[in-house]
Amino acid sequence: MLNLFGRAGRYYPNPPPPGAPRDELHPGWPESTPATMTAGGYRVRLRPMVRKDAEPWQQMRLLDEPHLKPVEPTVPVSWEQAHDKGAWARHFHFLRTSAREGTVVPLAIEVDGDFCGQLTLGNIQHGAISECWIGYWVYSQLHGQGIATAACALGVDHAFARVGLHRVTATYLPANPASGAVLEHCGFRQEGFLRGNLHINGAWEDHVFMAINRDDFANTAVQRLRAVGRLQ
Repeated sequence: MLNLFGRAGRYYPNPPPPGAPRDELHPGWPESTPATMTAGGYRVRLRPMVRKDAEPWQQMRLLDEPHLKPVEPTVPVSWEQAHDKGAWARHFHFLRTSAREGTVVPLAIEVDGDFCGQLTLGNIQHGAISECWIGYWVYSQLHGQGIATAACALGVDHAFARVGLHRVTATYLPANPASGAVLEHCGFRQEGFLRGNLHINGAWEDHVFMAINRDDFANTAVQRLRAVGRLQ
């Protein structure tokens, strides 16, 4: 099997078989998740980011500057410079290196087989802490279709079942309640309010702090969304 990640570990283009052992250094990567179907009939899954994602990553993020720039960390250069070929190469190198070290699980969001966004499990810590944060973006032409909710649910389930973590955290801007709704649908609960904790689009911004623990629910995030009709 072609290994797109060098010595990173065995790449699962499909979900790993039941009971497949987790890699000791970087559990949960490079692995794909099962696919799920939104209420509107979109097939969503997560898979490892690969070099060929460069073109859609650049095109979608450049087109979505009005949506992404107001909610993402400030970049020290223009939006165009932050998304040129060199920027992608540095971004992909950072993701791959961090994934090999076991601190990040970088995943592409696929809809009906096509790249349409990115989901990251970051600052992964095992042991007594056993947590990570989750972040994601979805191409704006698919907003309002339940894609982000489906992707977030898959990411949470992957963090618990394959990365082996106890806790997943997330933040969102108070001015972006849609992001908060995605997290709530996936079982996150508000645990705090962070004042001026991230520099966003040129200013220090407050964030709502959310979290979910593995033992908060007896079933998975995907199962819960299916039970209420948000997923098929």
